[in-house]
Amino acid sequence: MININPFFELGLILAVATIMGALGRKLRQPLIIMFLITGILSGPSGLAIITNYGKIELFAQMGIALLLFIVGLRLDINLIRKVGFVALATGLGQIIFTSGIGFLIALSLGITPLAAAYVSVALAFSSTIIIVKLLSDKKEIDSLHGQISVGFLIVQDIVAILALVGLTTFGSVLTNNSVFAMSLIMLAKGLGFLAVIFILTRYILPGLLKRLAESQELLLLFAISWAVILAAGGDFLGFNKEIGAFLAGISLASTRYRDLIGSKLATLRDFLLLFFFIGLGARLEWSIVGTQTGTSLILSLFVLIGNPIIVLIIMGFMGYRRRTGFMAGLTVAQISEFSLIVAALGLSIGHIRPETMGLITMVGVITIFASTYMILYSESIYRIFEKPLKIFEKRNPYRETTLDAAQKIPEINIILLGLGEYGSAIASYLLNRKKNIVAVDFDPEVLKRWQDRGTPVLYGDAADPEIMEQLPLHKARWVISTIRSKNLNLALLNMLKIRGYKGKTALTAINAGETKIYKEAGAQIVLQPFIDAVEQAADALTDAMDMLPDNSDWPIAFREIRIKSGSVFTGKSIKDIPLRPVKGISILAVSRAGKVIYDLAPEFRIYPGDRLVIMGPAAELKQAELFMNETREDDAGETERFMLGEIRIAENSDKIGRTLAELKFHQQYDVTVVGINRQGQRIIFPGPDMRLKGEDRLAVIGISKSVENLKQLDYL
Repeated sequence: MININPFFELGLILAVATIMGALGRKLRQPLIIMFLITGILSGPSGLAIITNYGKIELFAQMGIALLLFIVGLRLDINLIRKVGFVALATGLGQIIFTSGIGFLIALSLGITPLAAAYVSVALAFSSTIIIVKLLSDKKEIDSLHGQISVGFLIVQDIVAILALVGLTTFGSVLTNNSVFAMSLIMLAKGLGFLAVIFILTRYILPGLLKRLAESQELLLLFAISWAVILAAGGDFLGFNKEIGAFLAGISLASTRYRDLIGSKLATLRDFLLLFFFIGLGARLEWSIVGTQTGTSLILSLFVLIGNPIIVLIIMGFMGYRRRTGFMAGLTVAQISEFSLIVAALGLSIGHIRPETMGLITMVGVITIFASTYMILYSESIYRIFEKPLKIFEKRNPYRETTLDAAQKIPEINIILLGLGEYGSAIASYLLNRKKNIVAVDFDPEVLKRWQDRGTPVLYGDAADPEIMEQLPLHKARWVISTIRSKNLNLALLNMLKIRGYKGKTALTAINAGETKIYKEAGAQIVLQPFIDAVEQAADALTDAMDMLPDNSDWPIAFREIRIKSGSVFTGKSIKDIPLRPVKGISILAVSRAGKVIYDLAPEFRIYPGDRLVIMGPAAELKQAELFMNETREDDAGETERFMLGEIRIAENSDKIGRTLAELKFHQQYDVTVVGINRQGQRIIFPGPDMRLKGEDRLAVIGISKSVENLKQLDYL
């Protein structure tokens, strides 16, 4: 197109990008691929929409600057520390082996040494943005392999930044005659730049940000300005814009506003990066790329197969199971946006030619496209290669092995999967009730804390079928999953069936739909933390609104308290609770099941979940709440539970011919008849007028003591 209106040109490009993005969503592909294709379609090889690359280049540079700014802003060193040495070892190990082997492969394919170095570096980096998005969509970001993957991807990002610094410095040195002098100058500039940023961060930015934070619009405008100004400063000093933007992000990373800034700028970053990938696609010279199809396929196969194998070897050597290594390995089976940025930098400073840039871009398209499906269908792929992958696992994968302490416990009440905030709270309450627990999680710090409390723990991913082999399922009465992943919980139920687990299960749901699915799948109990918390909060607010009186100038205070399960006063009548004589406190009303009871008789009993309005001296009310929720000291005894048993009616029994209503089983034996087996025919929930016959077998349910007493009679 000739003399096209610039605004109309931009509109056409965005329209093509929108269409391709919608297509990519249908194909479950990352937008990076679709934006590259948009560039190809919009460039001279396609519809020739782009006539002025200057505008595209400006937007692209701002997008890259914002990308590096947000990377610096969210640089989470704590996550690397959380997953431990494995993130550092796997991240650095994969980079070293991939770049080293990739360099040799590139040389063998006839690529020049300098271009081969760029190609090998590009092959070593994987896309943090793509992987985090895919793992989040699959609800695997909080899994063991998800946390390890994000950890070593952060390591890769740091190395990529250092590579950008090194290449910029190296490029500047090559353009000057005196290498030593220029190196000193670049070092001095870098140190001066860092010193200025440090001074501003230490003495100027805190007060400035505090004032700007009164308006989110001003805060975001400043963040963008800060990123662009430091990017321009880095470029002026002979580094590149990306380095300045990255340092701008780091300078704000320690402030309380980093999460707000990062979340608000993510959309703008993605929009501007669109132009970077469109520009790359538009400038691909297909006459050159076509001659490199074989080379790009070979390098792509190395990334798709070689990178996961490298991670498998490293993690297997470190004592992880083959499944964890395989799942983490798949996340490095593509090259990243940083690879393209490094290649673009090499092209701009004359280190590589356009054909090398095209080769790296083609490898990016192939690997990102293929690896997306590899990650989406990782479980199916793993099942195919599960047995051959055994060679990557040590005989004793000690990092994911259970402790022997669980084998010494004669009876294990509960196996608890997940020790996050919700899981840890459940574990604490269960331990207070003298229950024996074995816990599974992959956070070393959390496991160490529970291990110090004497709880047997297993380091591993609950999604791994081999974890089930380590768990004492034959001893456990309950398996409780606090993991909020539908796919994982359903897979857990299936694994338990395969393992022949005879106990009961409790799963955690995030909505009513999941609750229904879990119950249909066979879960005995479904925990609903969000719904339960909302209901409890609404009850508390309603009770307070309905029952608490308005403030007055009398020296009398009121307080609403909730009776917790395990309270020493559970089941006690009001007359037996010494609040008034001991604390000078009176109970005014009780809210139970949405009903407020004001007229409280002395015999009225208190139960867990009751909300009490108490009145008395203000100083005593808090102590009264603690007093009411003191826990029992004698909970070590086994709690009575229901039991199902079968009793035979003798041929000469005096109960033959009489109805269930006449026999009054509940009053006489403290059990309920729930079924009758009559000559092989099972009658479920027989009516009260059902008459008994000789040789009937009655299915009865009651507390274990009552059923055992009845079974000792052998027949009735």
